[in-house]
Amino acid sequence: MTISLQQLKYFVEITKAGSINQAAEGLYIAQPTLSKAMKELESEVGTSLLKRTSKGISLTTDGREFLGYARQVLEQSDLLETRWLNKKPSRKLCAISTQHYAFAVNAFVNMVKKTESNEYEYTLREARTYEIIEDVKTLRSELGVLYKNNYNEQVIDKILRENQLVFHALFVAKPHVFVSSTNPLAERAFVTLKDLENFPRLSYEQGEHNSFYFSEEILSTVYAKKDIKVGDRATIFNLMIGLNGYTISTGIVSRDLNGDHIVAIPLAVEDSIEVGWISPKAAQLSTQAQLYLSELKNVVSAYDVELKA
Repeated sequence: MTISLQQLKYFVEITKAGSINQAAEGLYIAQPTLSKAMKELESEVGTSLLKRTSKGISLTTDGREFLGYARQVLEQSDLLETRWLNKKPSRKLCAISTQHYAFAVNAFVNMVKKTESNEYEYTLREARTYEIIEDVKTLRSELGVLYKNNYNEQVIDKILRENQLVFHALFVAKPHVFVSSTNPLAERAFVTLKDLENFPRLSYEQGEHNSFYFSEEILSTVYAKKDIKVGDRATIFNLMIGLNGYTISTGIVSRDLNGDHIVAIPLAVEDSIEVGWISPKAAQLSTQAQLYLSELKNVVSAYDVELKA
């Protein structure tokens, strides 16, 4: 079997574009030429890699796995050419989708700082839960960061299985509430749901997929007298300060990015939050995605959480 680097580059470009026609335009080659190259590639590997429809292309199960290996080969080729042929390194690419976690942004910052390239194109999407799953399913993002607990676990796992995605546990945390440092509860050793009932509860709205199972906060089914839904992390922090609101999360506060204005207080409930990352089955992550995961583990290891292997 002989597979060329050119074929791999074509294949990766098609998956990024979502269409052979658009990929051909981006590669400045004729569409029939690109289609022929892909048919020859599939013939070489002995299996279908692409599903072709009137709406564009998607990857088969084998295609998802093949994409991971293709990315790895192209990265290694780039490193070899840079080291031995004195060629300019290619533009680094990586896209990540995540629920609204400051530690996920902190890890992204650290990853970018450690990038050994003068050119890169990175994307960090703080997105709704359903959008994160769609991003990874369609390969818009290499991986997605989200949480599970006893309440939503069966539903999330079912959706992941149906979309050929896998959840990799990162850590387990005890629930905390985030409040402003000026909130009357800020000095408490812990708080109860009763303590919170007169403060506005802040949570992230989930759009048309506004099921409790997609909520980014545990205990979303518990009634709150004052309830505010927001769309971004900056707004939720502003409302914590301006309205003495609270939200329920992992307890990991990034002082590097948020200063000392927000504090985390343990919430006295029998529950836990398991944060992890999702990826397509058998996916081979790019070097940059692996670096991001390494930085993610480094960031959360400084806190009182149970790290997973």
